[in-house]
Amino acid sequence: MRTRKFFGRLGLFLLTIPVLLFIFLPVLWLFSASLSTQVDLFSVPPHWIPQHPTLQNYLDIIFPSLAASSVPRTFAVALVNSIKIASAVTFACILLGSLAAYALVRIPFKHNRAIQIGILGTRMIPEVSLVIPLFILASTLELINKPIVLIIAYMSFALPYAIWMMAAFFQTVPVELEEAARLDGCTRLGILRRVVIPISIPGMISTAMFVFLLAWDEFFYALIFTSTLAAKTAPVAIAEFVGRYAVNITGMMAGGILAALPPVILGLIFQRYIVSGMTAGAVKG
Repeated sequence: MRTRKFFGRLGLFLLTIPVLLFIFLPVLWLFSASLSTQVDLFSVPPHWIPQHPTLQNYLDIIFPSLAASSVPRTFAVALVNSIKIASAVTFACILLGSLAAYALVRIPFKHNRAIQIGILGTRMIPEVSLVIPLFILASTLELINKPIVLIIAYMSFALPYAIWMMAAFFQTVPVELEEAARLDGCTRLGILRRVVIPISIPGMISTAMFVFLLAWDEFFYALIFTSTLAAKTAPVAIAEFVGRYAVNITGMMAGGILAALPPVILGLIFQRYIVSGMTAGAVKG
């Protein structure tokens, strides 16, 4: 029996190895390339481990005043823009989404279920089909090349997602707790703030993480609505490492590593809440 269990665990471990390699090898190569020089990166045969490792690619991005080209300088500003825009989208979606989700879950009105399905259905609309009306509206309001245009554009697809997710979490809150709070004199907003939100914290953090990642990784709208440093984001800045006559591969790799750090750090910090929040939603479903 013990022998069978041992070989079963060994087989499971051996099956896990190719999966881990498939996941981590591209990331390891990205990190290795970010520490390489152009000569090492394009050497034949290729060097998977840098022969002359250097931090110059990171220094050019972190300290843009010392950079020799304008691309790293662009990336440094764009990275800050991404953090501001993604944070603003996340805050707005959680604030407005919690109010809308609670109303859909707890306030009975006609066609409630149809509205919920309609909100989810907006996530099925391709982004490219909305870019022309959004661009015309942004141009009319003179919002092009301003961070607010990206915040509004991102909320068009992130807010429905946040509403749908938080509605599922709010349904897990026992109605009896809310009725007891109403007997104590709480208003609807008071119940939401004092009862529903504290119980749904894991679900709200999980939703916030997904919304942040949606806004952080978005490329298409950022490319269309921005052409200056005022609102350019990290994905667009990374694409600009590809020039007309040359490609700064090592700079692009360093930019990719730096752009991946904020989501990874947030995921590690809130891992416990994300797992518990997703589990609660799954149980409810």
